[in-house]
Amino acid sequence: MWTALTTIALFSIPLMGTALAEPVTAEAAKAAADQAASQADTAFMLISAALVLLMTPGLAFFYGGFVRSRNVLNTMMMSFILMGIVGTSWILWGYSLSFAPGTPFIGGLQWLFLNGVGLETTGYLAGSQPDAVVSYAGTIPHQTFMIYQAMFAIITPALISGAIVERISFKAYFWFIVLWSGILYPIFAHMVWAKGGFLGLYGGLGALDFAGGTVVHISSGVSALVAAWVLGPRKTYPNQPAAPHNVPYILLGAGLLWFGWFGFNGGSALASGSLATVAFVATTTSASAAGLVWVILEWILRGKPTAVGIATGAVAGLVGITPAAGFVTPIAALLIGAITATACFFAVSLKAKLQFDDSLDTFPVHGVGGTIGAILTGIFATKAVNSAGADGLLAGNATQVLTQIEAVAITYVLAALGTIVILKVLSAVFGGLRVHPDAEFQGVDIHEHGEEGYGEEVTAGFMMTRVE
Repeated sequence: MWTALTTIALFSIPLMGTALAEPVTAEAAKAAADQAASQADTAFMLISAALVLLMTPGLAFFYGGFVRSRNVLNTMMMSFILMGIVGTSWILWGYSLSFAPGTPFIGGLQWLFLNGVGLETTGYLAGSQPDAVVSYAGTIPHQTFMIYQAMFAIITPALISGAIVERISFKAYFWFIVLWSGILYPIFAHMVWAKGGFLGLYGGLGALDFAGGTVVHISSGVSALVAAWVLGPRKTYPNQPAAPHNVPYILLGAGLLWFGWFGFNGGSALASGSLATVAFVATTTSASAAGLVWVILEWILRGKPTAVGIATGAVAGLVGITPAAGFVTPIAALLIGAITATACFFAVSLKAKLQFDDSLDTFPVHGVGGTIGAILTGIFATKAVNSAGADGLLAGNATQVLTQIEAVAITYVLAALGTIVILKVLSAVFGGLRVHPDAEFQGVDIHEHGEEGYGEEVTAGFMMTRVE
């Protein structure tokens, strides 16, 4: 009998232990799973942030290849300086004005100097918005979200430089960037992406902008157009053609931009997973279609497909898909790329006919591309792709198109007025915005920076090649 009881006891003790341990084991398993998800999402977001930062040097090469050899350093410097200016101001005040609780138009001051912005995975944005869209809740630290958004703030004003290269003084440009990135950009970011923002999905107008169609491309494109108008054309424009001095730079820059754009759009899901995949696929699909369409249009209308054309077309497709990337199907992304490339192609041609000196076609590509992309988002968006978004026209919600147009119009007005005010103030303070006329002819590199992009022999070779 004792033997039987002993046997039963020996078998019962492990079973009782297992029963008692089950709740602890389940809780521990959930905690481990949550930690793994947090680590995976944080790694994904830090890589995405690095990719977006890479886009700014990519833009430097892209723009640098277009200008004359005597202005290449100045042009590239106009992108690189953003990593210094905004990389600092974003920490001091930019992030707070962009995302801290405030008015519908701009954030508050409670996150100045990143006060209260730590490594917590919950906070102001947490739980108040769908986790898959604009929220750092649950999986990534607040500082991860902050530094990811910093990379957007860096590249956006750099885009403006393309319209005003080869003639604006670097001092005027420096202070323009300080004011534009420190005041105007936070307004656009807060209105679209922050809780309670005037234009956004969360307590606002309801406009869809997944990764920056209005915040980045329309704001910079319109500001570029206004800046080019305020400064006036280059002294040599349009009498002396200014062919790109280094087409391989343009292709290198476009490649870096395309690569970085996966972080730009894919990272805007703010977590690794299905939504990031949607944005990733849409991004490359749109760029591919746009580059192809641009080349075909050149081939048919101008006789030859060009390297500059496919690079410009791909960038136009990337611009067009930016607001829609997390809301549309791959086929819709293909159509958005094709339509955006066509619109931008003819916008560039119209700009040339009007002889308006937007030097590197910033508005025809970013302004027009962002506008077309934002409107097409209202047509092709579907909750079947992203339940946190909204249905567009083709999914039965025609009012979304009107909402998108309204958001575009508001962005146009604010960007134009804000840019005019900033430039007029700077012109009054500095007594003008342009370099001396002699510097335009001799080269802005030497005049503004005291250095050259190439040695004298190389520069002479470029000049002889262009003459030939």
